[in-house]
Amino acid sequence: MRSVRDFTAGVGFFFQGFGWVARNTRWWLFGLIPALIAFALYAAALVFLGTNASAVAEFLTPFADSWSWRELFRTLVGIALFMGGLVLAVLTFAALTLAIGEPFYEKLSAAADVLESEEEQPWWRTLPRSIRDSLVTLFFVLMFTIPLFFLGFVPVVGQTVVPVLGALVSGFFLTVELTTLALERRGLARKQRFALLRANKASALGFGVAVFLLFLVPFVAVIAMPAAVAGAALLVRSRLAPVP
Repeated sequence: MRSVRDFTAGVGFFFQGFGWVARNTRWWLFGLIPALIAFALYAAALVFLGTNASAVAEFLTPFADSWSWRELFRTLVGIALFMGGLVLAVLTFAALTLAIGEPFYEKLSAAADVLESEEEQPWWRTLPRSIRDSLVTLFFVLMFTIPLFFLGFVPVVGQTVVPVLGALVSGFFLTVELTTLALERRGLARKQRFALLRANKASALGFGVAVFLLFLVPFVAVIAMPAAVAGAALLVRSRLAPVP
């Protein structure tokens, strides 16, 4: 039961983030700018993938040339490629947006999570480390999502269990990305951040799954990004690393 309560509490922190940006609309409006830039990049990439999915599927499946049902098979492969691209876009949207808007989101996180003392570094010094950490996180994401992608073709399991596991994995790693700013301000390195989130897995999953599901809705991710950053800061402040 405690895990359920913690999961629900994690979801609640995301909505607390919405409440925070609603009370501080200036931060929300500025937070839209990097999110809009990232959204435009991903939209262009997904449109390109969608219009060329059939050609890519044909290129990847030369072994199906002699099959009587090759068109159906390649259509399914094309759909799977596009869906995989969509999920990857959702998973990396936060990382790219945070990288684009690093200076601003640092200030937003600090405004939502005020500390008496913190480790301050210029954004141009933290940016390379943030990119490196995001790439490490992406590696772990792919390590889980690639097997899930192929399991998605398994009848029944692929349509029931896999989407749930995918949402949980994606949600956890979204929380990893979004809590980085607040945890770095507390001087926690990547391994320490991972350990802290694993120790508070239910809360991390609740927050991340809520973000993941909302980010699946086109353009909503742009609107919700500032709230996600604020909510992550509140999650860290209240649950993961409370201020004494």
